[in-house]
Amino acid sequence: MNKPQPIDKLAWLHIEQRKLLGARSYGKTAYYIPGGKRDTGETDTQALVREIKEELSVDLIPTSLCYAGSFQAQAHGKETGIMVKMTCYYAEYNGDLLPASEIEEIRWLTSNDTDISSTVTLMILAQLKAQDLID
Repeated sequence: MNKPQPIDKLAWLHIEQRKLLGARSYGKTAYYIPGGKRDTGETDTQALVREIKEELSVDLIPTSLCYAGSFQAQAHGKETGIMVKMTCYYAEYNGDLLPASEIEEIRWLTSNDTDISSTVTLMILAQLKAQDLID
């Protein structure tokens, strides 16, 4: 039996005052890093710009995207063995951060937010803490 391919997602890492922006979808309890999946034929930049506009009402500046790392972990709320691969970017933006689309709430996360974060979010928080970028 073939091992399923990981869920391939893109994420925007946005840090302010040593905290990482997280988002929670309607009906969910865990916070994720904002972003989503590519549509067919989209580049990472095109997909991330589109997803962040849909979720947070802001415009990422495409020329400012900077690769931050990739993380793979058990997909939150999915059957054991279903993994998510999160390719993360930093980017500047224009506009005001406001939850939109499926996002119910945004929150500023620190490495202490272990009880409300998805598994892959925990990995990202741990790395950012180790890099002394967040508390």
